[in-house]
Amino acid sequence: MWSSPLKEWSSPLKRIGVLEVTGPSMAPTLEHGDQLLVRYGAPVRPGHVVVLRHPFQQDLLVVKRAAERRPGGWWVLGDNPFNGTGDSTDYGTVPDELVLATGVARFRPFPRPEHTARDQRSLRARVSWAASALRPLRADSSASRRLRAR
Repeated sequence: MWSSPLKEWSSPLKRIGVLEVTGPSMAPTLEHGDQLLVRYGAPVRPGHVVVLRHPFQQDLLVVKRAAERRPGGWWVLGDNPFNGTGDSTDYGTVPDELVLATGVARFRPFPRPEHTARDQRSLRARVSWAASALRPLRADSSASRRLRAR
């Protein structure tokens, strides 16, 4: 799940947005507090991380992985196998019109000093964070096959 958009602008090609991720359903791909760069209206393929309106609570926006195309829309699942709620196993296939965007990249903000241990403030910890802070999100077909098996 995610909170409201932080920034949004139009481009000639696609609408782009930045969202903040909340909750554990997409861990380890996306963690609570990550920023997610998305393209609104982009085509969806199996394995894409997508942003959708919850089928039963249209004011709630959710981030899931598009596992497979089914009659009537997309079967979506979270990447976290220990968080078994809030995906197509609860609400079924998601109609195309409720799938709003696909994920392009995730940015993991640097932890605030009050939330880090003393050894995590070292140069080594900062370099480690910098190496992993920005990651592109690609359509992961292996994740799509693994998720369909659940």
